[in-house]
Amino acid sequence: MYHKEQSVYQSDSRKYPYRQQVNVRAIRNAGRGCTAGEINVSLKALIFDFDGVIADSEPCHLSAFNQTFAEFGIELDPVAYYEKYLGCTDYELIEDVQRDYKADFKGRTAKQLAEQKTEIFHELIGAGRSIIDGIIEFVAELKKNNIRIAVNSGATAADIELMLKGTKIEKAFEVIVTADDIEKGKPDPQGYLLTLKKLNDNSKDKISAGDCAVIEDSKWGIIAAQKAGMRTIGITNSYPAKELLGSDLIIDSVRHLTISALHKLCS
Repeated sequence: MYHKEQSVYQSDSRKYPYRQQVNVRAIRNAGRGCTAGEINVSLKALIFDFDGVIADSEPCHLSAFNQTFAEFGIELDPVAYYEKYLGCTDYELIEDVQRDYKADFKGRTAKQLAEQKTEIFHELIGAGRSIIDGIIEFVAELKKNNIRIAVNSGATAADIELMLKGTKIEKAFEVIVTADDIEKGKPDPQGYLLTLKKLNDNSKDKISAGDCAVIEDSKWGIIAAQKAGMRTIGITNSYPAKELLGSDLIIDSVRHLTISALHKLCS
């Protein structure tokens, strides 16, 4: 599976400026040659980023921010959004935009603007309509193999709840850490460390950071997971492979991940 070069995402460049048709070669051919009987069971938990990994939601986030900023004469172009702001929480992005654009928000606080952005985002995204192909089946396979699953996201709890609502994975995740739970967004490891703590709080069977792998679509998320001591899988949903080269493994779809490959990654 990992030997072949694969053509990835010929998406609308206006929506995803970093998605290009590129040849992706999965790095570190984890699981090559393994059979089920040869699996060295090492992976105990898989932690997902949400936006761009579970849900195809980044274009709606950008549109919601731009509608929020419109009254102040600010429009983020897609390149700037993906280059500078994608790893931020909503609060961090609003504060960074105020600084970068020397914006006068006319007395509106970051909290007020974030709430306005959330309302717009919810109107744009809709419940349960944005889950990326292959995710539901992949989650079912993980649960079948007793791999614990969690989410660590810079999105708000309300955003995630809406996007999962009515889907087959609505109640699938043991732990969900959101922007509401942390003070610092990615690339700070705070979110991943909190996710690990919550997983351990939920079970007598304690796990370490080295027992965990993370699926991320951005360099900020990959750096955060690495700082937390976890293995990393970069997925080219938002950026091409060259932007994710720090990952232990690079894929273009969760459909290309096997359980044996995941265990090999943490062995």
